[in-house]
Amino acid sequence: MDRESVDSSLIKSLGYDSSGLVLEVEFHNGKVYQYLDVAPSVYEELCSSESVGKSFNSLVKSPGYEFKQVQC
Repeated sequence: MDRESVDSSLIKSLGYDSSGLVLEVEFHNGKVYQYLDVAPSVYEELCSSESVGKSFNSLVKSPGYEFKQVQC
């Protein structure tokens, strides 16, 4: 999945697969996670937010989306 760099102290890049509703997040520590069943609107809001890290925590982490680590 292609990811785009973002301006965040927590997150290095974001990618999204709209056909599978998968959000891929690469953190600055090198770990990559895929979050499942994420609506396109959540991805769009993440990309347009002033603080990607804060938005990630409130829109993805707090709601408890199912996820899997794909790279350590």
